[in-house]
Amino acid sequence: MIISEVEDMGKIVLRLDRVMADRKMSLNELSEKVGVSNVNLSKIKTGKISAIRFSTLEAICDTLSCQPGDILEYDPDAESEETEE
Repeated sequence: MIISEVEDMGKIVLRLDRVMADRKMSLNELSEKVGVSNVNLSKIKTGKISAIRFSTLEAICDTLSCQPGDILEYDPDAESEETEE
């Protein structure tokens, strides 16, 4: 669920799955309404991305009637999904 990571800083965590569940909207339905492929939306939903276009974020927020802060959350204590070796 991490989309950004900077050493000694917190993490940006994606909450798209939670917002979609609250709105009872499937990935397929959101994909059709937003105009983004299922594969790309799935990557956003699972946090397997390093960036998101503002136009995509705007379309998602418009479709889900939410604010960017409902989808993106800054967590100063979040652990990275990657393990350090």
